[in-house]
Amino acid sequence: MSTAFSLAPLFRSSVGFDRFNDLFEAAARNEQGSSYPPYNVEKHGDDQYRIVVAAAGFQDEDLDLQVERGVLTVTGGKRADAGKDVTFLHQGIAQRAFKLSFRLADHIEVKAAALANGLLNIDLVRIVPEEAKAKRIPINGARPVLNS
Repeated sequence: MSTAFSLAPLFRSSVGFDRFNDLFEAAARNEQGSSYPPYNVEKHGDDQYRIVVAAAGFQDEDLDLQVERGVLTVTGGKRADAGKDVTFLHQGIAQRAFKLSFRLADHIEVKAAALANGLLNIDLVRIVPEEAKAKRIPINGARPVLNS
């Protein structure tokens, strides 16, 4: 008996993340690195999305965002000189290095990113170019249209 389950029915009407299913299947498999740091993927309208990454203890300069070939990569790591003069009696806030990758659907672009209150908010927007949008073709009645 297989323990795998398909999330395909949930994504039949999804807009924006065409390969959204891959994201959840990777999380369900609990691949190494997929559980830290925790993150949310939110939909804020028809063409607006947000990825929220819990980045407690990290500062702006500790984080790096890159988009290459439709993959958004979020990398975090503490600077080598950070915390040299601190001796931890208890360290419960994880500040280990991480790397998260999100495969973006076609026409999804990163609009902005901001770090506030320990949360990294990455705003995404779906911008469909005019040539990719559906076009209504008028019907000219019974007259054939010929360019002669």
